[in-house]
Amino acid sequence: MSSDVIAIDGPAASGKSTAAKKLSERLGIPYINTGNMYRAITWHAMSQGVAIEKPSETTFAKLLDSLELDYIKNKKDEFEIFVNGSFPGTAIRSPEVASGVSAVAALPLVRKWLLSKQRAMTKLGLLVMEGRDIGTEVFPDARFKFFLTASALVRAKRRLAQEGETYDGATLESVAREIEERDKKDMSRAVAPLRKADDALLVDSSDMTIEEVLDRLESIVRNGMGR
Repeated sequence: MSSDVIAIDGPAASGKSTAAKKLSERLGIPYINTGNMYRAITWHAMSQGVAIEKPSETTFAKLLDSLELDYIKNKKDEFEIFVNGSFPGTAIRSPEVASGVSAVAALPLVRKWLLSKQRAMTKLGLLVMEGRDIGTEVFPDARFKFFLTASALVRAKRRLAQEGETYDGATLESVAREIEERDKKDMSRAVAPLRKADDALLVDSSDMTIEEVLDRLESIVRNGMGR
């Protein structure tokens, strides 16, 4: 029996967060961004003075023992992540957190600790869950699996546009290289490396608008559910 999950995986800046959130809105079901879980842990570790350049499992074991992560609905009926009862807001998306989250996410202890929490989300019913290993590790039996990607250059343009920055060719190439480096780290880590599940649908959005991506995903899900 498959899990009632729409799994959306993909590399950094592939547009999976936007697609997952908007798809959940179209379908009227919950959306969970698992990347925020790793960012929240990284942010919490940094706020406690923990070195994250070369994170220690021993240190993180102690940190996780006293850590509570909860998803709580806001006034817009959206789930937001809380760390020990406090809402970190945009702090979990700071450049400092972004630069350290890969190392933290590579720790087997952290991934194992989050795995049970992510799987427990099915109590919400059918939901959209987005990350890098949802269809391969968290819910290999997910009812629907999508893997979103795009060229590094397109992803760099989208990231810069999202941040509202003006840029030249050199800046664009620099960001594209950073994205490629992040891809290498994510794909080569020992535990739950980034990869497309064998039974996931690959969606390359390099030449697609977000609406075109959404239309395709929604059509597949609705047809599969008979809705």
